[in-house]
Amino acid sequence: MVKKLSLLNGGFKDEKKVFLVGSPNVGKSAVFNALTGSYVTVSNYPGTTVDISMGKIRVGSHYQITVLDTPGMYSLRPITEEENVTRQLILKQRPDCILHVVDAKNLERMLPLTIQLIETGLPVILVLNLYDELLERGMQLHIAHLEHDLGIPVVKTVAVRGIGIDNLSSRIVEVIDKRYDFKPFRKKYSGVIENLAAVIEAMLEGDYKVNKRLLALLLMQNDAGTFELVKNEKRIEEIKKVVAEISSQEIAYMLSQERQEAARAIALERIEVDRQMRQAKWRTALSDLMIHPFWGMMILGAVLWFGLFKFVGEFGAGTLVDFIETRVFEAGINPWVDRIFGALFGSGILFHLFAGEYGVFTLGLRYAIAIILPIVGTFFIVFSIIEDTGYLPRLAMLVDRVFKKIGLSGRALIPLTLGFGCDTMATIVTRTLETKKERIIATILLTLAIPCSAQLGVLLGLLGGKPIMTTIWAVTVILVFMLSGFLSKILIKGEEASFFMEMPPLRMPNPVHVFIKTYSRMIWYLKEVIPLFILASVMIWIGKITGLFEFLVGLMRYPVQWTGMPADAAPAFLYGFFRRDFGAAGLFDLAKSGALAGNSLLVAAVVLTLFVPCVAQFIVTWKERGRMMAVGMAAFIFPFAFFVGFVLNIILKVCGVQL
Repeated sequence: MVKKLSLLNGGFKDEKKVFLVGSPNVGKSAVFNALTGSYVTVSNYPGTTVDISMGKIRVGSHYQITVLDTPGMYSLRPITEEENVTRQLILKQRPDCILHVVDAKNLERMLPLTIQLIETGLPVILVLNLYDELLERGMQLHIAHLEHDLGIPVVKTVAVRGIGIDNLSSRIVEVIDKRYDFKPFRKKYSGVIENLAAVIEAMLEGDYKVNKRLLALLLMQNDAGTFELVKNEKRIEEIKKVVAEISSQEIAYMLSQERQEAARAIALERIEVDRQMRQAKWRTALSDLMIHPFWGMMILGAVLWFGLFKFVGEFGAGTLVDFIETRVFEAGINPWVDRIFGALFGSGILFHLFAGEYGVFTLGLRYAIAIILPIVGTFFIVFSIIEDTGYLPRLAMLVDRVFKKIGLSGRALIPLTLGFGCDTMATIVTRTLETKKERIIATILLTLAIPCSAQLGVLLGLLGGKPIMTTIWAVTVILVFMLSGFLSKILIKGEEASFFMEMPPLRMPNPVHVFIKTYSRMIWYLKEVIPLFILASVMIWIGKITGLFEFLVGLMRYPVQWTGMPADAAPAFLYGFFRRDFGAAGLFDLAKSGALAGNSLLVAAVVLTLFVPCVAQFIVTWKERGRMMAVGMAAFIFPFAFFVGFVLNIILKVCGVQL
């Protein structure tokens, strides 16, 4: 059983609560799945857990424990909104146990957060996940000694294979039953920090869910969230005065350094490395090539060519679409539907609601199932393989230098890449970005120049077998992307983003993971898109019988013809107001009939790529960035898309290019 919770809703019953906490990409969601028997998409890149997922564990006949999978965090002093959500949950909800899930082979980097979690005064279990990868590198961990050093339970797991999960469940019950004799590690900091912490701690008189010493350490770093938590303290002004007299940045640096030194000392003492054991050197070499300025771009080009252009563009949008649309719908389903509804309603108004040129079955379902579904399916397969290998974080490292020029960091690659799956989902994932400025720029670029999977797949199908046309389309969209980002960086005020990301190991994609992620996304697609395509068909039907549709198509013909496209393309752009992929399917039909070809086909592909966002993305943008920004983006993008198409058409004519 899995539920999506509204953040920080406080809606827990008296049952026991266990929080999964840890850095991105350490397998928290895999541990959650293994513990609860539930499935949440497990991706080999940071930023997967956007919402908070809740599941249940039943242990014995009398235990039911609520387990929460929280967004990734690196420190109790948050940088991103996602980290702040997890920190607030810990400080305000008082879980009965915290599972700190770490990457076992990178223990030294992970332990500073363990130390901070121990300082909360809450029961903590250290979960050494990905333990098989530690062993593959010729390393051994002295678990019993590490447990003694930290004074908390330590459990090794390989969550994706279920190894160690039963032991972890037992330790959770042991902690909740208060049968574990905690002797938690207490990091003693340098004299100035300890003295200041004692002074501030003595001023805190309120009742809090966590240890007051931790609150004092956070207040010393001038942490805004902690000041909000203690704002009702009687001596709050005295606390502010003490903090004002010290260098909070220097204190934060000292705390970080001393925790890292403590972590290093513990890790070095408890990890043994077999120097004679040969490691998989090819993985290291390939990883280095993936982030190399030249070879990295070559690898990216190969991934795009074989993954998107050949598999999605040619096989998905060509072979599969042709088979399903021609042999299944045009030869079978559509004539049968026309006969059934012709017999029921004749050739009247109700016939055209369900059948005919714009019917729910003959247009709406045909577009959704025959054109979009096979393209989306092949795209999701490729995307699931790419993310499961660990390639995306390396690509983020590769593009970080370029992204800095448009106001983003390499971390922004995650939501931008997710945008090729669904711009709506990707807009939500922009929460993981560090600064408000970066979140705004990423949202603008997602809305303008990142086509979703269905739209991209159809566009690749339109341009399939035309490498020159595909290249011009890609270069035009990339130029618009870079120019828009560069101008946004100049015009939008705010703090520049820094870049830090865990680098997971390269892995062979797990067929089970690829299947489950592809399947779950396909189910999401069917639930999300088919009702909207049916609604679009109904709206077109209403527009046809009222004359409104013809009026709007007449208006749309002006910008369409202005850019050099045939007037028959106007209805497809009108469809685009409902969903851009619906409009793309309309263009696909025109291209298949020969009504759209050559330069006008290229211009249509560019304009539709840059066209207004779908209704779902518009609503999410309104929610995430505010009404003014959502309306402003849509109002700007509509004329801008046709302007770019107009300029491209002029350039092609001046250069004498006829595709």
